[in-house]
Amino acid sequence: MTPDHDPVRIAGGYDELTRARRVVEADKTEGTSRGEFVRDRARVMHSAALRRLAARTQVVGVGESDFPRTRLTHSLECAQIGRELAATLGADPDLVDTACLAHDLGHPPFGHNGERALADFAESFGGFEGNAQSLRVLTRLEAKVVDETGASVGLNLTRATLDAATKYPWPRQEETAKFGYYAEDKEAFEWLRLGATPGRRCVESQIMDWADDVAYSVHDLEDGIQAGYIALDRLDDPGEANELVTLARSAYLDVPAQALTDALDRLRSHECWLRGYDGSMHAMVALKRMTSELIGRLCGAAIRATRAEVGDRPLRRYGGDLVVPIDTRAECAVLKAVAAVYVMGRESTLQMQRRQREQLTELAAAVAVAAPDSLEPWLRLAYLAAPDDAGRLRVVVDQIASLTDTSALSWYDVYVGSLR
Repeated sequence: MTPDHDPVRIAGGYDELTRARRVVEADKTEGTSRGEFVRDRARVMHSAALRRLAARTQVVGVGESDFPRTRLTHSLECAQIGRELAATLGADPDLVDTACLAHDLGHPPFGHNGERALADFAESFGGFEGNAQSLRVLTRLEAKVVDETGASVGLNLTRATLDAATKYPWPRQEETAKFGYYAEDKEAFEWLRLGATPGRRCVESQIMDWADDVAYSVHDLEDGIQAGYIALDRLDDPGEANELVTLARSAYLDVPAQALTDALDRLRSHECWLRGYDGSMHAMVALKRMTSELIGRLCGAAIRATRAEVGDRPLRRYGGDLVVPIDTRAECAVLKAVAAVYVMGRESTLQMQRRQREQLTELAAAVAVAAPDSLEPWLRLAYLAAPDDAGRLRVVVDQIASLTDTSALSWYDVYVGSLR
């Protein structure tokens, strides 16, 4: 066994292997307190890809109200939760913070709805998955560093940061819809996973994933209440509660229905559970209190369970796993289902989503026909250098996925609307 594949070595912490970059750069940290993971965080924070998230849908669409969460605000909130979890458990806070900031960079316009449209469009040449696209952004598409041949290596982040940002460390496969990289990006994936057990996630990735779940389950609920779409007192009705549990089980957590019913009952009996909201200052304070209490509840349960399993030692890389009790996962699943039923399940939302999928599919097809002239300059060379039609279509998908909700509609008017 070589040192680079020694599981004891890779589990031990943040050594040269974990701090390595694909392209060696001049050391900018000497004489300062700025570590490599702080440097990684700055690169993601200053990236164009992160800024684009400001105009991409989270749950309440961009423009539907004055202050809904977007993919950007979600990522910032996820990073704050992840950072505190990491600090408490002994992982590097900057490393987890960066992974949280980066985890949604590959998500396309119109949220998961747009992801489904691009997945259908790309079915014949490797599919589309937001997490695989995020890795592509970090290692290829974002402009920062090139190698000796002039090829982009994206932000050239450290191995540990890329590993922490990888939710699904496996390729596309029939048994699961989620995957972490495309065939074209296998080399970058294998580099960042050097020494790791196939299919196993580092603890920083696990923390990022749980921070993501906590952030969007609680904050999507808050946004839905704020926008007037969710009234939690409706769940006092047994029929509505059963509908919610059914969705939570089918979409988010495959456990016995009773476990989810019990989870809902625990949440409904909590003193912070908000049964009425009228937009007054008192109601807004109560809503913020509920948000804070729920985040603390979900994070605290994971911290206690993890410490009970691994003790007080620092938890880093492959030295242990984050433990989230099944009862806590059930509560999180129920919270996700509330937003899914009362916000995403509205007929007006479903109609809008159908139209958005049609628009994104039509736009991708039109851009493909007009390429490379239809592509932005930063993607044209990659299109021309692609070895085959599949490679060229992948670049077209890169273009569409890089758009915001607003620019996708503008492009649609130019490339599709003008032809009608």
